[in-house]
Amino acid sequence: MSTTHTDRLRALLEPLAAQAGLDLEDVRVTRAGNRRQVQIDVDTDGGVDMDAIAEFSRVVGEALDESDLMGDGAYLLEVGSPGAERPLVLPRHWQRAEGRLAKIHLVDGGEIVARVLEADEDGALVEVQPVKGRGRPKERRLEYAEVARARVQVEFNRQDDKLLDEAADFADDDASEEGDDGAE
Repeated sequence: MSTTHTDRLRALLEPLAAQAGLDLEDVRVTRAGNRRQVQIDVDTDGGVDMDAIAEFSRVVGEALDESDLMGDGAYLLEVGSPGAERPLVLPRHWQRAEGRLAKIHLVDGGEIVARVLEADEDGALVEVQPVKGRGRPKERRLEYAEVARARVQVEFNRQDDKLLDEAADFADDDASEEGDDGAE
C-alpha cells in the first residue's frame, strides 16, 4: 500500500485510538492472497489487555466498513500490541521500557546492550552491560539523536531486584526468629 493510503488510515485511526485511551503505534497494510491484511498495533503506559484490543478492533472494523479507505475488496483486520521485543522509537517507548534490557544500535555504528533506567523527552539513562560479563555495568546518558535503532530484549532468566530484596529480607527475618527460640 502507498504511504498516502497508510497516512489516510492513520488519520482515521488516531482519534479512535485516543478515544479508547490507546496509543496508535503502527499501521501496516499488506497483501494476503487476493485480499489485504490491515495490521494495527496499539499500546498504553500500563500495557494493553485483550478486552481493550477486542473492543478497539470492533470500533476499527466498523469505521473501516463505513469509510471508503479499503474499497470494496475483502480485508483481514488484525489488532494487537507491539509485543515483547518492541522497537524503541518514541520517548514514550523508552519510558515504557524502564527496567528492561535493550539492544541499541548507535548512529556512529556502535552497538550496546543496556538496561533502560529512566527516560525523558530527550534521551535515556541506561546501564550498559559489560562485554562477555567482564567488568561492572556502567551508567550512560544516551540522547535519542545518538540512537539509530533500538529494540527491547526478551530476558528469560532475569530475577527482579525487588523480589531478590524481599527474599533476602524474608531469609533474614526467618534466621533471627530461629536464633530467638534457642536463647533460653
